[in-house]
Amino acid sequence: MLIGRLEELRILNELKTSELSQFVAIYGRRRVGKTFLVREAFNYRFTFQHSGIARQGLKVQLARFRASLIENGHRDCPELADWFSAFDQLKNLVRKSRQQKKVIFLDEVAWMDTPKSGFVSALESFWNAWATNRKDIILIICASATSWIIKKVFKNRGGLHNRVTVRIPLAPFTLKECEDFARHQSLRLTRYQIVNLYMTMGGIAMYWSLLDRGLSAVQNINTLFFGKSAKLRGEFNELYDSLFKSPEPYKKIITAMAGNGEGLSRKELVEMVREPDNGDFTTRLEELEECGVIIRSTSFPKRRSEFRYRLIDNYTLFYFKYLRDHEGEEDYWIKASGTSSVNNWSGLAFERVCLQHVSQIKSALGIGAVLTTEHTWKSDPKKREDGETGAQVDLLIDRNDKTINLCEIKWYSEEFAIDKKTDESLRHIVSQFIKETKTRKAVQVTLITPFGVKRNAYYDSVQSVVTVDQLFNR
Repeated sequence: MLIGRLEELRILNELKTSELSQFVAIYGRRRVGKTFLVREAFNYRFTFQHSGIARQGLKVQLARFRASLIENGHRDCPELADWFSAFDQLKNLVRKSRQQKKVIFLDEVAWMDTPKSGFVSALESFWNAWATNRKDIILIICASATSWIIKKVFKNRGGLHNRVTVRIPLAPFTLKECEDFARHQSLRLTRYQIVNLYMTMGGIAMYWSLLDRGLSAVQNINTLFFGKSAKLRGEFNELYDSLFKSPEPYKKIITAMAGNGEGLSRKELVEMVREPDNGDFTTRLEELEECGVIIRSTSFPKRRSEFRYRLIDNYTLFYFKYLRDHEGEEDYWIKASGTSSVNNWSGLAFERVCLQHVSQIKSALGIGAVLTTEHTWKSDPKKREDGETGAQVDLLIDRNDKTINLCEIKWYSEEFAIDKKTDESLRHIVSQFIKETKTRKAVQVTLITPFGVKRNAYYDSVQSVVTVDQLFNR
């Protein structure tokens, strides 16, 4: 059963009635559900389908392509000398098809593009010189190697330039989609537990499919990631090896970001990774952002030169905090759960989950239709008076209706009680923000916490509250 993906399904279903041939590129990180989406959308019926083979040369790629041609009905397919002859044989197979729409599904295409193989040129020729002359072709290419899709297809300066008619970036599940998936898997999890799981592995469909309904959230995390027989042991290298054909420069960037929750400027990143500040570095940042591994944000008020980059991928953050040093330790997470280290990390991880659900936060605030931009803000030491303490806001929603929400995010296992110290801190943040930014907009404090805020003498310190339940809105 396909969970969520309603917009993606709508787009793919519309292709079936198109009056022209369509070239579709679907991309997203490893195990996010790209292949499953395509198969479900077309009811597992293809004129031709094939998947590239990881880390194999041209000879093996061509042999497997020929095997797929035979399996899909081209019984007398000859040996394939190169990719041009491979696509010529694909044309022969398509010509024989009686299907109204000829759906060609090429999965993991990046692996087919081995060095000096001519794959991209052959694909260009197949599409430009043949498929576009027909009205019945739906060509779907799919890849976990987002960098390949960007470089070789979207930014292609040759025959594939602007040839893709439909782009579908497949994002991880939201919290609500994870809840729907958990119910389908008969997993009895509270929303608090689902958020706990989301902190460690995000909305990656394959990870969620591995959960054991007989185990608690803590036990499941331990089983998936820790111990010598952990199901996802070694996932870090497999993930980045699949995303990027030359992953080491990208790993250096995310390793630099891993220890800094506030984010790093481009200049700081360049200094930390000791790489030239050039076009290649720009491309790597763009590709990491496109893959959903990092996010780019600006401080308020927005200045282009102040872009900061933060690691946002849940699994990657979890890896650097715990897995890198404890991956082989049996029962590590069961022992660590509830410690001050994990509690402190959970607060930071919950902030990331909120950043991934800004649209749900806006909906909870009743501003879903209001034009907004999202920022961070940190007090400038140069603008403080002697003895004044600093202030920081991890999520600031700047609204087009002359209002700003300063979001304070608190991970708590019960109703959060605002005490005198918290009240003073919130008042200080607001006053410091108004003084330093000189904003003329109304400034409101929004508290985002799992179970809401307890009504006490300090309850009115905040103007709005967002709970975990509201983060599960569609």
